[in-house]
Amino acid sequence: MATIKMRNLGLVYLNGHVGLDGIELDVRDGEFLALLGPSGSGKTTLLRTIAGFLRPSAGSLSIDGKDIAGEGMWVPPEKRGLGMVFQDHAIWPHLSVAGNVGYPLKLSGIPRAHLARRVAEVLEQVGLAEYAKRKPAALSGGQRQRVALARAIVASPKALLLDEALSALDEPLRARLRLELRALTREQGLTAVHVTHDRAEALGLADRVVVLNEGRIQQVGTPAELLENPANSFVASFVSDATLFPGTLVDGNFHADHPGARFNKHMEVHRNPGIKFVGVPQTAVSRSRRAVAAVAPTGLRLEPVENRGIGTTAGRAPLARVTSALYGRHGYETSVDWAGTALRVLVSGWVPTEGQLVRPVIESAHVFCEEAGAAEGRAA
Repeated sequence: MATIKMRNLGLVYLNGHVGLDGIELDVRDGEFLALLGPSGSGKTTLLRTIAGFLRPSAGSLSIDGKDIAGEGMWVPPEKRGLGMVFQDHAIWPHLSVAGNVGYPLKLSGIPRAHLARRVAEVLEQVGLAEYAKRKPAALSGGQRQRVALARAIVASPKALLLDEALSALDEPLRARLRLELRALTREQGLTAVHVTHDRAEALGLADRVVVLNEGRIQQVGTPAELLENPANSFVASFVSDATLFPGTLVDGNFHADHPGARFNKHMEVHRNPGIKFVGVPQTAVSRSRRAVAAVAPTGLRLEPVENRGIGTTAGRAPLARVTSALYGRHGYETSVDWAGTALRVLVSGWVPTEGQLVRPVIESAHVFCEEAGAAEGRAA
């Protein structure tokens, strides 16, 4: 096990593009950490910088208390004591399963008897003991990924790095390997850093999740913290699929640009504990300021128009029209057009139909005092 520390870590590519900017992050000993963000957010850049495939332009990086990158300091990838698993397996087709797994030990000059025992032990752990003599071509995609995982841990690395390691697999195999991966890292006591674009995977696997955007960390927290207390509207939008409503906060009241959303900052007046204000003063302010409300799909309720007069908030809101409704495990994943704004809502208890008129009722939201331009750009 090992800790990984990053201090003011930055990376600028030769073309001037900023890959990482001011990264301050501690990966704890034995922690499973997920790096999550959209394409171009910097998550793979950060992982490859930890691995040593990219050299930072600024800041420092240490593993288990040893500096490996910084001013005048650079340790190459092969000397960092890390294991890595890639999306495309990257296993050698001409070697057997045992040959692939044992290759790192062979390079290290491990005696043959010890090598054979260690390979057998790791193949047993990943459920491939009976496939030791097979070639990769005779294996399924999931089995080949297990070979890559076994090869990454056979030399007892200080930490395990996973670069979209499960994204090429189909469900339900992918779901099963998630469970196996989590169990294996716990059993081995491995510190793991996992890059993924799959939000459900990050939230389901990780002890903590790092949300990145444009090379900067937006929030670090447990899955529950990201869902229940997002730090800003980007995190709410990306992690929870929240719809963003730009607007203005005046005297504690949020006036959305959209005609259907308005929240009062004073809970005893509004009587809606589901509305959380982030970065908003506890006392009312007379001057107006731009803000944005983030409403997650689970924070909305749809009422068929036949059910009129249920709550004054619903009565003021304009009607919306269902554009699609897909059945899922937890209800219908419904999309509606609400006065030009697309909403995603999870509906249970009744079956919405395409073209049906409904009345959205906002039951929970986060209101952020942010730069309006950035929020409106994300809402577009």
